[in-house]
Amino acid sequence: MDDTDARLVALLRRNGRAALSELASHMNVSRATVRNRMERLVSSGEIIGYSVVMKEDVADQPVRGLMMLGIEGRGTERIVRAVTGLPSVQAVHSTNGKWDLVVEIGTETLADLDQVLAQIRRVDGVMSSETSLLLSTRRALR
Repeated sequence: MDDTDARLVALLRRNGRAALSELASHMNVSRATVRNRMERLVSSGEIIGYSVVMKEDVADQPVRGLMMLGIEGRGTERIVRAVTGLPSVQAVHSTNGKWDLVVEIGTETLADLDQVLAQIRRVDGVMSSETSLLLSTRRALR
């Protein structure tokens, strides 16, 4: 992926529904260039899809947080299965460094979030945790 592709992806991240002519104008290239590059990025697997984030996606779960988990021993897969079964858990990511897993959580209230955190902490093999509330979300601009 070169600089032109990176600029195209940055524009698409801001507005995935932008018209080819609008993208071409911002990039100072032809519509055909934009179309060809988009097709190439999709066929090469660099772009794997487009998504929509709607107001109600966030409004249904206004209290959102990231919970980092330290796992004892080799129970990671079992813990992932237990945690992903909870309705408030939106995603579980494996990671490196101090924490073994990062759990994305969304609830309606802080009290609900507290209950989910307590449930996760009780899962056998969860050794330590740290949670951060998500206050706002901004998209990366490149």
